[in-house]
Amino acid sequence: MPERIDVLKTYKLFIDGKFPRSESGRSIEVRDRGGGVAAHASRASRKDLREAVEAARRALGGWSGSSALLRGQILYRAAEMMEGKRAELAGAIVASRGANGVKQAQAEVALAVDRMVHYAGWADKFSQVLGCHNAVSGPYYNFTFAEPTGVVCVVCPPSPPLLSLVSLLAPVLCSGNTAVVIADAADPLPAAVLGEVIATSDFPAGVCNILTGDPGELVPFVASHRDIDGVHAAEVSPELAAALRVGIAENIKRTVVHGEVDWKSAACESPWWIEPFLEMKTVWHPASA
Repeated sequence: MPERIDVLKTYKLFIDGKFPRSESGRSIEVRDRGGGVAAHASRASRKDLREAVEAARRALGGWSGSSALLRGQILYRAAEMMEGKRAELAGAIVASRGANGVKQAQAEVALAVDRMVHYAGWADKFSQVLGCHNAVSGPYYNFTFAEPTGVVCVVCPPSPPLLSLVSLLAPVLCSGNTAVVIADAADPLPAAVLGEVIATSDFPAGVCNILTGDPGELVPFVASHRDIDGVHAAEVSPELAAALRVGIAENIKRTVVHGEVDWKSAACESPWWIEPFLEMKTVWHPASA
């Protein structure tokens, strides 16, 4: 009998709760350490980005208007599903690193699951920590409370592919924002598998959209897109950081670009990773009413 040829999986984009191929028909070859093709991943285009942003905008009202308890429960459900897919997520990381990276991949998945649980816990607590009851002189009360900024684009570094993605994405989602993720084509499989996790984690369609592709191609469009309200990025090239700064000046996005990050550090679990994507509103109320 002739030798069997393996059927390689083509991982799709995740937009509006569905798994479309890129409208351009392009894909990315994911190669293992031996140079062989381990899988294919769709390569997102400008049009895919636009459709993801439109889906995120449609989902914003329902997600931001849901209770903090519900958002925390849904993030925790995502952590549960990640726990059930630990072997698959680790395999996605190992696919381009080889067998030598198995232990590191397993450790990365465990940290990513724990970080999702951590931000699930923040969902109903950040308002009390970041908001306040302001001391004023007069017969009235003054309160400051937090509301989500809107549609936030998450731009991930190539490594560590899963832990960095979860660390950048979870604070955006737990606070009621919707997200469009751009995962680096250098190691796209963990992001693609995470899309499959999100699809089965009770998230409403459009709340989280994941694109695999070339940040160098997509980020300039992110910077100029007027329906993207914020950007959460880390360890991007100087050229992409400059493009994002131009976008801030032209259309006033809430933009945070972290430099070199220790992704294992507790600093990545701070409420100050949530705060940049909140709008602080102040309310006055008569004390006698």
